[in-house]
Amino acid sequence: MIDRWFDTLDLILTRSAELVRQYPQRLAAIVAGLALGGAGATFAVANLESNDSRISTREVVESVQSLAIGTQIEALAEQAQYLYRSTQSRSGDSPEALLKRLGLSDPDALQALRNDPLFQKEVLGRVGRSVVAQAQGGIHLTEMTARWINSDRTFARWTLRKNGDTFGSTSESVPLLASTRLGSGVISTSLFAATDEAKLPDSVAIQMAEVFAGDVDFHRLQKGDRFSVVYETLQGDGEVLGFGRVVSTEFVTGGKTFQAVWFSNPNDVADKGAYYTPQGDSMRRAFLSSPMEFSRVTSGFAMRFHPILQTWRAHLGVDYGAAVGTPARTVADGVVSFAGVQNGYGNVVFVQHNASQTTVYAHLSKLLVHTGEKIGQGQTIGLVGATGWATGPHLHFEFRVNGVHQDPQKFANNAPSAPMGGTLRAAFLEQAASARTQLAAAALVNRASAQ
Repeated sequence: MIDRWFDTLDLILTRSAELVRQYPQRLAAIVAGLALGGAGATFAVANLESNDSRISTREVVESVQSLAIGTQIEALAEQAQYLYRSTQSRSGDSPEALLKRLGLSDPDALQALRNDPLFQKEVLGRVGRSVVAQAQGGIHLTEMTARWINSDRTFARWTLRKNGDTFGSTSESVPLLASTRLGSGVISTSLFAATDEAKLPDSVAIQMAEVFAGDVDFHRLQKGDRFSVVYETLQGDGEVLGFGRVVSTEFVTGGKTFQAVWFSNPNDVADKGAYYTPQGDSMRRAFLSSPMEFSRVTSGFAMRFHPILQTWRAHLGVDYGAAVGTPARTVADGVVSFAGVQNGYGNVVFVQHNASQTTVYAHLSKLLVHTGEKIGQGQTIGLVGATGWATGPHLHFEFRVNGVHQDPQKFANNAPSAPMGGTLRAAFLEQAASARTQLAAAALVNRASAQ
């Protein structure tokens, strides 16, 4: 019996050697894939000792009846007759355009789409909805499904299905399944370039910038700055349909490390929460670091050669180069003390934040607030332009304390934040410890891909 076993093993090894010679690259890829599987892939090694007294053996013989070849071919043909295609809905879609993009020519399906009120309401003219079609023979529609995410963190599914010679449709909302992903990157030129390189969605990059808006001016990033992030993916029907909230994130710039963790009070309504440092301090500062979400700094708080007056003058603010129409936001709560045209500022807004602190937003193409109006931090107050003494479209931003110009970046960094207190602190610190572990793992993602 043992001899038979070793004969079989010898045959297996011989055949394996032949496979290695025939398909070296393919087998190498399979082995590499298994190795990358980590805990998901394990190997068992048999102990092949020569002492046959330790081996218990018995012979089992069973007959296995396979399906007839004809039956197998019929089953494969039945599957092969259906073709699946997918696309994204567009604002200018018509039923004809949608079917054409899916490669379908089916007059009955076209008429069904034209007559279906659910399709007209939920899919037609909507942008970015995932549409999947199942076609028989490659041209005749048997089923079409459209899915999208609702604002209440559910996803909706519209389905058109052929039953006999007629079509019928249904629409329903199903809870989304949220899971987390890790990502990290290093800045070489800009935040968006780095997140693209790390294959992170734009919505995650925007959230990171907003989370650290009181600590980091993303218009002044340096090469070598780095970030790590843990974020939600929103899944429906086993597919990722979108991306949710940043759960925790870290940004390292200028030798300083900033971390943020999302935390919500279990007693509050769903989705209500805020970002805190791992020590429990609120990430919401009294002043934002920048009056714009994204652009580039063209002139800092320093001396510069004035392009119009042709003289060296102190530049008592920061210029943000951006396209005409880019929104400009107030960096803190306050009251509009002036909104109108003023000398070289062109269209300008002055916001009084308290008895001593004022911010100025100049060269706007359009004013969206009026004098005396109360405004909140982050509110859009106007659109970037080139009015007044401006050689090109940009936002000129100033920060004044008792009439004296200050560097807005330095002042924003020194603004205090409110700490978390009460009974929630213990629960938060436990969550923050877990977040730190996840961020450490996220940082390894970029290092592993770089090797």
